[in-house]
Amino acid sequence: MKNLFIKFLFLFFIINVSHAQAWMTNLDIAQKLALSQNKMVLMVWEDTTDYKYQVVVNNEKGNTVFVQNLFENEEVSPLIWDYFVPVIVNEFEYADLYEKIKDKQSQKYIDKFNDDSIKIMDVNGNILNVSNQPEGYQNITKIILDYGLNTEFVSPELNGYNDKSDFYSAYYLASKYLDYSLYMKESIRENIIDLAMIYLDEAVEHIADNPEENQLGLTQRVALSRIQQYLILKRPKKVLRMLKRMEKEAIEPKNQRFVDFLYYTSYRILGDETEAGLLRSKISSVNLKKAELLINLNS
Repeated sequence: MKNLFIKFLFLFFIINVSHAQAWMTNLDIAQKLALSQNKMVLMVWEDTTDYKYQVVVNNEKGNTVFVQNLFENEEVSPLIWDYFVPVIVNEFEYADLYEKIKDKQSQKYIDKFNDDSIKIMDVNGNILNVSNQPEGYQNITKIILDYGLNTEFVSPELNGYNDKSDFYSAYYLASKYLDYSLYMKESIRENIIDLAMIYLDEAVEHIADNPEENQLGLTQRVALSRIQQYLILKRPKKVLRMLKRMEKEAIEPKNQRFVDFLYYTSYRILGDETEAGLLRSKISSVNLKKAELLINLNS
């Protein structure tokens, strides 16, 4: 990542652009631009521009620099643009956006959606920093360091979902976000997992759209992905308990390899080499590498 602090000071002296020029005002266009640039979207409601939006940044010495008004400051916006696509959303769009989430998301998510704080969204408008509920001034440097993500890793799946939203595009995007979380620092890993769960929920909604396919098989596939999150969250014993409960019903043949992978990885994390050894030959080379990532994560 670029040196945020030096860049901020450099911009402080040479940049002279207004807020109106720097921030976008169309969410759809901002999302498309973020998709093409492998960035997240940084969003605020337009009403927040009616008052002084006070934030802080850190300089190269680690000192906190107070910014009286984010929306009138001519130095911070270019810095934000390096890592996000920033957009101010008109209040008239609130009703349509709220309609999409009101019966699907948690109250915590809805509270974040409603408040005046900065929202970091993926290119489909799902909020990433739900658990970040600022009590004081928002630190722009910390937001960049935490959420200024390069989404190239999930770009194929984001584009596939953008082209067509169905069971498979939602499921594959959720799975890729789970994989992506393995490479994230621990402080935001759970945020990425929560984002993946949003797409798994959406995949479930699309199962009925595939009547020609094995409905139980698709349902089990989603359930196994939900179980996988607990390996990332360092709870392998929970994974084993959930798998054993699931096995009381017949596992669909197409899902057996996924089940074997979850058992194998859980046993390896727990140090049960005997049980893991019985499964090793059933695990593909790709999943063996993924298992090692998870094992290292849990060590």
